[in-house]
Amino acid sequence: MVEPLIDPGLQNNMARWRRDFHAAPELGFQERTTAARVAELLTSFGLEVHQGIGGTGVVAVLQRGNGRHSIGLRADMDALPIEEQNHFSHRSGNAGVMHACGHDGHMTMLLGAAKRLSESHDFSGRVIFIFQPSEENGKGAPAMIKDGLFERFDVDEIYGMHNIPGMPVGTFATRAGPIAASESLFEIEVEARGGHAALPHMGVDAIVVASEIVGALQTIVSRKLDPSQNGVVSVTEFKTDGKRNVLPGRATLSGDARALTPETNAATEAKMRQIVEGICLAHGVEGRVTYNTIFPATINAAEQTKVAADVARALVGAEAVESDCAAKLFSEDFAHMAAARPGCFLLIGNGTEGHHAKPLHSAEYDFCDEALGFGASFWVSLVKDRLK
Repeated sequence: MVEPLIDPGLQNNMARWRRDFHAAPELGFQERTTAARVAELLTSFGLEVHQGIGGTGVVAVLQRGNGRHSIGLRADMDALPIEEQNHFSHRSGNAGVMHACGHDGHMTMLLGAAKRLSESHDFSGRVIFIFQPSEENGKGAPAMIKDGLFERFDVDEIYGMHNIPGMPVGTFATRAGPIAASESLFEIEVEARGGHAALPHMGVDAIVVASEIVGALQTIVSRKLDPSQNGVVSVTEFKTDGKRNVLPGRATLSGDARALTPETNAATEAKMRQIVEGICLAHGVEGRVTYNTIFPATINAAEQTKVAADVARALVGAEAVESDCAAKLFSEDFAHMAAARPGCFLLIGNGTEGHHAKPLHSAEYDFCDEALGFGASFWVSLVKDRLK
């Protein structure tokens, strides 16, 4: 494996920055202290810095030579509403808030690359460093785009990176086409006729109808979608207005649906509406479906994905890069950026032991500082490849 391009001094600084971010996490659109620190560091590197993009977003620009091509590099800044269970010295100092998804590391890798590139003159073109708020609720990327991100900063292509626990440090993975799933939140309301628990024949029990819907929804993926098209439909809440001896007249189902293509997502919604309509009609009750796609699927462009894989192979060796990895069913609001400009989202290993192997969104997770150098080195190498 090739060594990272980051020198020991910068590596140590990056570890310190990362731990400072981890100790002071902030939720989406509340990243004011985080954004201020990011802007302070970028300014100290001599970059042109813009704050308040899409709320609390930060954008920095680095121009070298007279090259006209521009490359956007994106990192997310927000944390999660999780009470951290770790006990190391850099654990969260904000009760109920934690960097449990590694955004502290994502910011730091991009800051390290910005520092290194600010000292380099062997490329020609423009680098746009994008520090995005509110990724976890899917609103940060749309907010920055609405605020003119791509027009104001003339971004030609866009790249993003996410750590993956369980992947060895120093490894990368990506794929052309869908790499992360869409996420749709649905709510199904059943309006029946409640009554006495001892006299069910005099009403229509909303629990029975809604339970039938829960079971039938599982046939969407198993029997109504092409088996080659991945999808998930999960009912996560079941609420009624029933009591100890009162049959409910209303039931509400809530849940989450995932899909890797817009077509699969559309088919899932259509089949869900058909199932609810049919079952409610059979029981003589009313049913309503609300289906809201908050994250579209993340689709990688072929050219940018090939470039990213080639750069990673040159950095760490072919055996450490998977260029056609399995798509993931988590969601990522980088999807909005990849839909607006040709781009690539790739995965970087976070380690296979201890806190670094804990699942994303775990209260015991921590980003691996050793991975910082590989991530920053990838960004530097990518810029120099695209802006030769």
